Amino acid sequence: MRVQPYEPSARTGQVCSALLEVLPGTVLDAERRAVEPAEVPAAAWGSPPIVLRCGVSNPPPGEALVEVEGVAWLPTPGEGGSFLTTTDRVVNVEVAVPEAYDPPANAVVDLAAAIKATVPRRD
Repeated sequence: MRVQPYEPSARTGQVCSALLEVLPGTVLDAERRAVEPAEVPAAAWGSPPIVLRCGVSNPPPGEALVEVEGVAWLPTPGEGGSFLTTTDRVVNVEVAVPEAYDPPANAVVDLAAAIKATVPRRD
């Protein structure tokens, strides 16, 4: 899976690197797979892929916030699935969840512990 590159700040780069190191090997029983280019702060699982991107910009207005396992997410519907973006962390994390994995909140259950451990809460 190919993900668009970006230019992170030093803090964003450190937080995202820490997060990528502790992400689980499976999400919703889908196995982790390679992401290209490898230096992009992203991870993917399964086919169609569930894709996590770290260091994204603020999410567009969406539905009501959802808290899953202690992490606040803003769900936004998209073509072919949903996007959930953290709203309570110093660095935004987005998870794209294809319709095949509905409901999308189930995917972020498997990611919450890693996010809480590495991405500090916003004050």
